[in-house]
Parts: sequence; C-alpha cells; structure tokens
Amino acid sequence: MESTTDESVASLEQPVVVTEGFQPFRKLFHAKNAALISASLLLLDLSQTQASLVLGSIFLVLFVGDLIRLNAAWANAMFFRVFRGLASPRDAKGVASSTWYAFGVFLVVAFAPMHIAISAILVLGFCDPVASYVGVRWGQRPFLGGTVEGSTAFVIVAASILLLRHPPAIALGVAVVAGLMERISWPLDDNLTVPVVCAALLTWLGA
Repeated sequence: MESTTDESVASLEQPVVVTEGFQPFRKLFHAKNAALISASLLLLDLSQTQASLVLGSIFLVLFVGDLIRLNAAWANAMFFRVFRGLASPRDAKGVASSTWYAFGVFLVVAFAPMHIAISAILVLGFCDPVASYVGVRWGQRPFLGGTVEGSTAFVIVAASILLLRHPPAIALGVAVVAGLMERISWPLDDNLTVPVVCAALLTWLGA
C-alpha cells in the first residue's frame, strides 16, 4: 500500500512542478474569460435567472471534477497534464482556482444587479493578471505576500475599469478595497473574494 501511495505522489509531482512560475497563458485565459462572460451578458440579453443557471451549471461541473480528481491520484495527475498551461501548483491539494473563479462569477451574477456584476467580473478578470506581471517584472517591496508594485497596478487597473462605469468616489474606494482583498483573501481564493466584495461594495455604496 505504501509503495502505491509513493508512486501516486511521484506521478503527480512532475506535472505540478511544470505549472510553477508566472504562467502567461493562464493569465491571458483569466482575462479572456472575463471579457467573454461580460460580452455574453451584455449581448445575449439573458435574464438574471438564465445567466445564473448557465454559470451555476459550469461551476457545478468544475466542482464535481475537483472532487473526483482530489480523491483519485491518477485523475489529479491527468488534470495537471491536460491543463498544464492553466493549472496552478496550489490546485494539487484543493479546489482549482478556475472553480473558485466560476463560483465567484456565479455569485455576483445571481445576487447583484447585472451592471454591477459585469463590473466585478471585469475587475476579477483583468486586475490580477496585470498585478502578477508587474509584481514579477518590477516588484521589489514586499506587501502581504505580494509586492507594493503589483498591488498598486491592481488598484490602478481596477479604478480605470470602475471609473468608466461608476461615480469616481465609489470607483476609487472599491478599487482600493478590491486590491487589499486580492492580498488578504486567504484561506479563501481571491477569485471568489474579489468579485464578491467588489459587487457587494458597489451595490451598497450605489444604494
């Protein structure tokens, strides 16, 4: 039994190691999904119920997939081999970031006004990739597990998005809070906390 366990760990170790690093394709996929979802919500004229059913179904499929692979080493190893450009090392022992992403998007679409949900999704999709790139490329000063430079980039991009859709005071305040949530969301994933907090604040402050 111990030998089988060791083999399972070994079979997973190499695929996980390959996913370490900046992962540019994963960042682009992150942003592309936000743009695609937002465009679909705007152009397809889905009701809140219809959009929630679609996004909720996607989340459930991803979550069931996580349950399966986390209880079967071979499935987990296959996941990392097939999605090597999208997976993250932290996905090896927990719910995948993509599943948290889908859950966050589902929640804001299900419970927030549509224009606010779209704002939150855009912040989720575009701010983190930019912050990661800036942090890796120019980050020097540590800040809550990241860098001052990366978090500053996050806030700037978030503010730029929100200023196009909301009053300046609200946009700037929410951008700052979202930037902090991106850094302090542990043990929850920032793909869940950032859009939910962003949508909640926009709804509350707008009211």
